[in-house]
Amino acid sequence: MSQQAVNGVSHRGKVLTLDSMNPNVKRVEYAVRGPIVQRAVQIEKELKEGVKKPFTEVIKANIGDAHAMGQKPITFLRQVLALCSYPELLEDNMFPEDAKKRARRILESCGGHSIGAYSASQGIECIRQDVARYIERRDGGIPSSPDNIYLSTGASDAIVTMLKLLVCGEGRSRTGVMISIPQYPLYSAALADLGAVQISYYLDEDKCWSLDVAELRRALNAARQHCNPRVLCIINPGNPTGQVQSRQCIEDVIRFAKEEHLFLMADEVYQDNVYAEGCKFHSFKKVLFEMGPEYSSTVEMASFHSTSKCYMGECGFRGGYMEVINMDPEVKAQLTKLVSVRLCPPVPGQALLDLVVNPPQPDEPSYTTFMKERTAVLAALAEKARLTEETFNTVPGITCNPVQGAMYTFPRITLPQKAIDKAKEEGQVPDMYYCMRLLEEEGICLVPGSGFGQREGTFHFRLVH
Repeated sequence: MSQQAVNGVSHRGKVLTLDSMNPNVKRVEYAVRGPIVQRAVQIEKELKEGVKKPFTEVIKANIGDAHAMGQKPITFLRQVLALCSYPELLEDNMFPEDAKKRARRILESCGGHSIGAYSASQGIECIRQDVARYIERRDGGIPSSPDNIYLSTGASDAIVTMLKLLVCGEGRSRTGVMISIPQYPLYSAALADLGAVQISYYLDEDKCWSLDVAELRRALNAARQHCNPRVLCIINPGNPTGQVQSRQCIEDVIRFAKEEHLFLMADEVYQDNVYAEGCKFHSFKKVLFEMGPEYSSTVEMASFHSTSKCYMGECGFRGGYMEVINMDPEVKAQLTKLVSVRLCPPVPGQALLDLVVNPPQPDEPSYTTFMKERTAVLAALAEKARLTEETFNTVPGITCNPVQGAMYTFPRITLPQKAIDKAKEEGQVPDMYYCMRLLEEEGICLVPGSGFGQREGTFHFRLVH
């Protein structure tokens, strides 16, 4: 490599290269926005430029981005956000009184009465109080303290922050984190970035993607040979698999976490998305406390929720929260320090979260419209879930489990040997090859199952319905 002397200092090419960058970052993969999506964006440009294709638009079913797929925002949420963004509108008569009242309350809690001001790092106090009250109502009166609530930039930010606190050690003492396979790739990406050890436990596709404690134990025992398992992550309702855990299953998981001395992370961002007959959302916190003090005073847990899913679909505002249970007070001080380095979550996202946890009440003018819109969105999602499952099961070579909740279908595909060989020839995983062909020939953008993890020899894709 040529050396040049500039001001007496010799330079050898770039400071930052693939060889000299953080190796953990190179190990990060995030299929939801991976190569197929990048190709989809290219195809959209080609279509705009007049390139002839067998289709006229790309259907993006790769990411749970409700508004991008045409879901209409909930009127009340946007009215209050408009008022917060432009307070002069508080003088306008077109806004209902309850929307104005919410906006005034939020603005009064902001520095300089503006959502453009920083907030406290943990989040605006009155919004954390509203979140705590929401959790109490949801869980039938089990107490929740605003001190245990951390507002966040969507649930993803809080999940990564929590993992950052938990990961330590070197070699065989390195922290192991148990994640479900199939999983949402945020988890595998964050673990790669933090240099933690991923411990995969498999959901049972033959039993509607259910979780079996015997499988948790198998994965844990195998992992103890090479790392220190300390964390168990659960996604309920499931992403990408759409299953809803039974109360019994949650109890079994909590018992397992206590016995094995594991920190529980409960990702519950789809808690309003439950459709199947006989299924019901049970929060991990509620079940934990109903199991009695032996569990509720010892099991350490963080649970997560977001404004991006459910009936809201407000992904772009990046609103979310985390509640921590039984966390060591000294560690909690460290967590508060860690979030303060990022200053604060976006204040418009915090304001939106406040409306989600404190929606219009029956005696308020916006209630009827709000309930009508909320019900319509959830009913449409339930209908799409039913339709997707039904349709896939009529297609030869595709089998699909009932979609009990969340916003995704994860059907299994049987690929002919010829296609598998062709994929290998092109250096691609077979389901990646299938999804790429589907995009090029039909304009449909899906994520291959390999991006989420799957049992050896099986192929899937995830579709957002």
